[in-house]
Amino acid sequence: MSDWTLIGTINDIPRRGARCVVTPQGKIAVFRTQKDQVFAIDDHCPHKGGPLSQGIVHGAAVTCPLHNWAICLETGKALGADEGSVKTIEIRLDGERILARLEHVAMAAE
Repeated sequence: MSDWTLIGTINDIPRRGARCVVTPQGKIAVFRTQKDQVFAIDDHCPHKGGPLSQGIVHGAAVTCPLHNWAICLETGKALGADEGSVKTIEIRLDGERILARLEHVAMAAE
């Protein structure tokens, strides 16, 4: 089951920048491009787990700050000769509000 969750506003993220958001499922990186597109992916590089939210945003991609792997923000896939991918999170803008489609963790009955 999943639901739309408010995770911030577009003004919280500078153009060509990112923010890390902690969710019950882990950390996600939320990016804003120069053209005000917003994307969200897991905040770890598939190569060595580097924090993608600290990477450099260029176009619709981010470059990992540890080993320069480029990751497509639309698909989560590594670009160029690198192989691997990260999970993408569906994003919806409601005015300036950023909503993410997050999966809810089912609670076990006690």
